[in-house]
Amino acid sequence: MGINKDLKLAGNDFSNIATFLFVGLLCFEVPNTYFLQVLPAAKWLGANVILWGIATACGAAAHNYHGLLVSRIFLGIFEATIAPSLMLISSQWYTKSEQAPRFSFWYLGLGLGQIVGGLVSFGFQHMSPGTALAGWRTMFLTLGCLTVVFGVCTLLFIPDTPMKAKWLSDTEKVALLKHVSVNQTGIQSRKFRFREILEALMDPQVYLLLLSVILLSISSGVITTYSATLIKNILSDESPAYAPKKAALLNMPSGVVSIFFTLMVGYGIRKQSQRWAWIIACIIPAIIGGALMSFLPKSNKAGLLAGIYLVNAVVAPLAIFYNWTVANCAGATKRAFVAALVSGSFSLGNIIGPQTFQARDAPDFRPAKLTVMGTQAGCAVTTFLLFLYYAWANKRRNDRSEETEEHFLSPDVWATLTDRENRHFRYTY
Repeated sequence: MGINKDLKLAGNDFSNIATFLFVGLLCFEVPNTYFLQVLPAAKWLGANVILWGIATACGAAAHNYHGLLVSRIFLGIFEATIAPSLMLISSQWYTKSEQAPRFSFWYLGLGLGQIVGGLVSFGFQHMSPGTALAGWRTMFLTLGCLTVVFGVCTLLFIPDTPMKAKWLSDTEKVALLKHVSVNQTGIQSRKFRFREILEALMDPQVYLLLLSVILLSISSGVITTYSATLIKNILSDESPAYAPKKAALLNMPSGVVSIFFTLMVGYGIRKQSQRWAWIIACIIPAIIGGALMSFLPKSNKAGLLAGIYLVNAVVAPLAIFYNWTVANCAGATKRAFVAALVSGSFSLGNIIGPQTFQARDAPDFRPAKLTVMGTQAGCAVTTFLLFLYYAWANKRRNDRSEETEEHFLSPDVWATLTDRENRHFRYTY
């Protein structure tokens, strides 16, 4: 769209711009934990979506590499709360068995974004070069303003908790509270408990979750940032003027693949609750896609495109990991803290991923493609270890289980108990 030429980007500048969004996101995850604990998640989410849109629109004012870099950092800061807020809000409304398909539903936004983004990019690339604003600047302004509108809608229409939902009667609110009480995680607590932070830092499941998400996100960082570039390289023998436009359209099936696998795992977990198995089921086609990208000859355009599309299967497991985070971490402070850490590990993976694309490796970028294969295989291993840990922990608790009054504690008390303190808590895997 001319952004490289307009901003005089060279060498690894584009990779750095992609990376620094996630640097901003990663740096703000820890402060975000505190704000999610003391402020209503829905209001905090809405405010950040509005600021997110403003930062997007401000990117249109960039006139050099450093200007766009600053804009991307602020984008990351305001994006830091999106995933943790959605995790916490979703966990207030649904039981553990119901959460996975709901998480998958809002995670469809990534696939839809790839499809709509391809159309938007294709459309703005057709703007006349003589217009007052370049196509990419107009695109930033348009998308930024739309995001602000969605942020205002979030503030107005998403309740802070189910108990504040205006469309529910008092009877329905009580029924919903009883319905989600099986989670034994509570609905909301405004008190920040430092002991829960310490427990999270000593919890083995947290480190396995973080490592799994980092490995998975390296691949997602590669494919979401550079899929259009990889497709454009496949079309290198076509007209330089038309290849970027065609690449934007050919990138749209990536979103279809993301949506397919996300819906598949959401429905599959609802029917057969084996989260670890569904994660590995998505990783296998992603590894195959990485192999096709890495080892097929450049003349096999169809095979190379298929490889790029298959790697997008890695999007679906992220929704499962987010669901695991809130389902298996009890205690209001611990759950918010671990949700922020997992979101931060997603950022770290996306920082590493684009950096595997180095200018010296162009145009094939073989190291980046091999990285996709290796990190996916590593994620499969850590996912299986997580399954073994949860199975062991549940068996240990079953062997020691006793029916006590703790089993009938109120949701307000559950909010003060962590998963390790509540002897009747069972991990979902």
